[in-house]
Amino acid sequence: MKQFVIAAALLAAAASAHAAVDAAKAQAIANKNACMGCHQADKKLVGPSYKEVAAKYKGDKDALAKLSAKVKNGGSGVWGPVPMPANAAVSDADIKTVVEWVLAGAPAK
Repeated sequence: MKQFVIAAALLAAAASAHAAVDAAKAQAIANKNACMGCHQADKKLVGPSYKEVAAKYKGDKDALAKLSAKVKNGGSGVWGPVPMPANAAVSDADIKTVVEWVLAGAPAK
């Protein structure tokens, strides 16, 4: 029973962390940096939807770091042959905000 209570507390903490995501700020950053030109919250464009990304990385404790590096440095091969360009000019704080929003399922503002 004690393990169940601990697990429930950890899940609640994770859920509240996602709830704390400022969706309006994250979407504004994504719009400003042309992320929405290739990604949408719930449908595939050039790249995967944010909901697909959230589903793929659900439960991955390293997802924030992996995806932040992917956004900053660019990459290819995970979602198909079209490469994602690097976003080196975007601040690490802004990338973190957007990636947390994506991992939370990109909830609407």
